[in-house]
Amino acid sequence: MSFSIKTKNELARITPENVCCQLAELGAMIRMDGTIKISPGKGLSLQVVTESAPAARKVFKLLKELFQVPGEIIVQRKNRLKKNNVYVVNIPSQPEVKNILDKLGIMDANYNINPEIRKDLIDSECCQRTYLRGVFLGGGSVNNPEGTYHLEIITADQIHGLQISNLINNFDLNAKLVSRKKWWVVYIKGSEQIAGFLSLIGAHTAMLDFENVKVYKDMRNKVNRLVNCETANLTKTVDAALRQVECINSISRTIGLDKLSPGLQQIAKLRLEYPDTSLKELGEMCEPPVSKSGVNHRMRKIEKMAEDFKKRK
Repeated sequence: MSFSIKTKNELARITPENVCCQLAELGAMIRMDGTIKISPGKGLSLQVVTESAPAARKVFKLLKELFQVPGEIIVQRKNRLKKNNVYVVNIPSQPEVKNILDKLGIMDANYNINPEIRKDLIDSECCQRTYLRGVFLGGGSVNNPEGTYHLEIITADQIHGLQISNLINNFDLNAKLVSRKKWWVVYIKGSEQIAGFLSLIGAHTAMLDFENVKVYKDMRNKVNRLVNCETANLTKTVDAALRQVECINSISRTIGLDKLSPGLQQIAKLRLEYPDTSLKELGEMCEPPVSKSGVNHRMRKIEKMAEDFKKRK
């Protein structure tokens, strides 16, 4: 089960206590996934189609508790792609459908679809939170935090998309709106913003899981960076030591190490005896001890001498 599905299942189990919040969440889900049908002589019917069984049950429950309308949930199976089940909340033609759409601000008295969210539906902060929960249940998804951080909500209407984006940004979560073919996509990229949005809409378990994976992922990346850095430093040290040994052997073959000054002679013999030892450790072996920079200075002299002898040949 994907992280997105787990998140939606958690959200679908939450029932708002206040009627105003119930209306806001139901209105969001119907606006996202609802289809209105007008039958001559029969009036309006309503269908809400979703791939989430818990979301379908939630819509059905809210419709029944708020408006006492008879309806049914129909399970259909896709014929293409993943062949997942599709759940259809069907409210047959009846006068109450018109009242539902009017109460939720979706359709006015003249049967015109209202593209904007009705202000009194999201008047309070609690209703704004539940409305955002509803739009996420209806058209949202969130990537597994193991991959890239990305959360999006897809809607068919630009005005609705802009209002969703503005609602999210009222909570300082940096949502943006873009067009994608015939759809409008509200998206959030930052890990902190995504975690904040999940908490905002009540997906606290999903938020904690998201944060846990994020911490693990950040720690793993940090360890990898440290290991890579350590490996690079080790490789650099080994390469330098090999080069130094080669230069010392070259001098030994050319003029002999006994022709070097006492300080250079001492460090050259130590390097030949301890080819894998760091400069700092070599300095500590000297009599008297020499600092790392002092050892490095002597090694540069040896390398320059070897280079000069090489040029004279």
